[in-house]
Amino acid sequence: MQAELVKTFRFEAAHSLPNVPPEHKCSRLHGHSYRIDVHVTGRPDPETGWVIDFGDIKRVVEAVLDELDHRNLNDIPGLANSTSEMLGEYLWQRIAPDLPGLSAITIWESETSRCTVTDV
Repeated sequence: MQAELVKTFRFEAAHSLPNVPPEHKCSRLHGHSYRIDVHVTGRPDPETGWVIDFGDIKRVVEAVLDELDHRNLNDIPGLANSTSEMLGEYLWQRIAPDLPGLSAITIWESETSRCTVTDV
């Protein structure tokens, strides 16, 4: 049996998209209340009964999100073009080394718009 755990996080940040036409609304500085779903997939350990402790996911992910919260994402190295896709890649590169079984990260920039990234 495989199990998928999903832990949800939130942070606030501003950004603009420098590679869209100047008349595009996202070329202007604006903000999002981001929601991030971190998916970890694996086989439950026979002794503990879980794939991973949710607290371990929290410890790894919050350390990365603390660097983004209440910031202008464009000012962070690697996020000059901070689309949801690029944010997903950025998060993956920083989270995956410390989170075995990471299988997907979903970035919600609004209640109706999201992007899911897998092994990048």
